[in-house]
Amino acid sequence: MRATLGEVRRGPRTTSAFTLIELLVVIAIIGVLIALLLPAVQSAREAARRAQCTNNLKQLGIALHNYHDTNGSFPLGGVSTSRSDWARESCLTWRALLLPHMEQGPLYAAINLSVNPRGGTNAYDAGAGFTMWMTVPATFLCPSDGENGGGFRPLGSATNATGQFTQSSPPIDRATGQPAQVVSVSNYAGSFGDNYAGGPLNGGLPWETPPTVTPPPGTPRFGHHGYWGTNRGLPDGFTLGAGKLRGFFDYGTAQVANIASTRDGTSNTIIVGEVLPEQTANSAFYVTNGGSAGTTVPMNWDSNSYPADAADCNQRWENATAPLGCRFSAAAKGFKSQHPGGANFLFADGSVKFLKETVNNVVYNALGSRNGGEVVSADQY
Repeated sequence: MRATLGEVRRGPRTTSAFTLIELLVVIAIIGVLIALLLPAVQSAREAARRAQCTNNLKQLGIALHNYHDTNGSFPLGGVSTSRSDWARESCLTWRALLLPHMEQGPLYAAINLSVNPRGGTNAYDAGAGFTMWMTVPATFLCPSDGENGGGFRPLGSATNATGQFTQSSPPIDRATGQPAQVVSVSNYAGSFGDNYAGGPLNGGLPWETPPTVTPPPGTPRFGHHGYWGTNRGLPDGFTLGAGKLRGFFDYGTAQVANIASTRDGTSNTIIVGEVLPEQTANSAFYVTNGGSAGTTVPMNWDSNSYPADAADCNQRWENATAPLGCRFSAAAKGFKSQHPGGANFLFADGSVKFLKETVNNVVYNALGSRNGGEVVSADQY
């Protein structure tokens, strides 16, 4: 049929498509958008985790004040006398003592206080040790620490230097008849303040003022007698009574702190801070060794940068002469976190503050001391 005048002959309909260059441009734009959004998403997630960590510390603060109201003081850092049982054989930490004051009464009741944890694994066969050992309240874990194993780390040994080493024997799993292969851990440690982390303990850390040295007037001292908050001072024999607890949690020497003795002000004194179980051989939840840390070690000091199974590191317990990056060294007794740029701290008044890792060490040590007489203003940290 011929087209008449005024009609236009139309050819077959065609469909336009993306050229290769246009497709590459679209992919590039999507890539840029993802690159821009991903940090924002990660930042939002970390903000949520940090907020949860802050809330955890606030809950611990409430429990600590409940304990104080009931007992007239904050808990012992570690309970120890000459008796050989959980409650007194230098084993039970302040965390365990706090359980009844944070709606964890059944868990506290599961601790068999008449059992000697160093009496061999069979000592747990008749008790509920395994239930206790395998339970960590979520309040004691920071969600930003992806290496805490959900509250459990492998049990350490000479051949597994990256695990957690405890003073006590692990309890028996009645289902298998075998000892537990993991150790419960926590991301929060009580502060022994600016007492020595090394000090008289095998020589001292490089930044600590030697125990026998008195700094000139006006020069700050880094570290005080009574390492880890004990009452032991001076290297020769660790003379009993020559040191004192400058923070809040001692190491098995029956010293306690209260609000009245916090003369520097409860709003100016750290009572609990963050720690990373992966970076220390001692972070066990129930065992005293893992219950405390101090401000004498710079914040966020990396104490897991040296091979843990190396001969000069493995099982060199809190040895100040071990490599500083060794998780067995005294340098591992500091506060640290996975939050970018610093860590969360609970202060003795119940407030939680985020301290930057760049905080001046003189100020940081002053915040660790509850009665050192230092004057610290809020704008210094």
